[in-house]
Amino acid sequence: MNLDDVKIIDLPKILDARGNLSFVEQFTHLPFAIQRTYWLYDVPGGECRGGHAYRNTQEFIIALSGSFDVLLDDGFEKRKYTLNRSYYGLYVPQGLWREMENFSTNSLALEFASTPYDEGDYIYDYQEFIKMKNNGSL
Repeated sequence: MNLDDVKIIDLPKILDARGNLSFVEQFTHLPFAIQRTYWLYDVPGGECRGGHAYRNTQEFIIALSGSFDVLLDDGFEKRKYTLNRSYYGLYVPQGLWREMENFSTNSLALEFASTPYDEGDYIYDYQEFIKMKNNGSL
């Protein structure tokens, strides 16, 4: 996978004077079945999250509250995506290095994953990631 496979996906918005509503459905809005959901919160100022790639896991990331940047790297090119609205999210396919930074106060990141948690799916060493990208094993 490369950065051309990354997508910002707009989610439905139901506008109402009492408060708005958005939702996400697997295979309708996401190109995968949701196997895991997790969220990041109370990230101290200046801290980064991520710093890894997945061998198999696809993700969809939403900023439910506040804002943060998602830095993606396919081994050849890097791009930054700023997430700051709860009615769209970032689809991240497997095989990309990801980092998250610039969390605003009280930000809340909601993440949907295509696989259950598996420590063996993670690549934490950037040089190993680059090596795998260069030899086509990722």
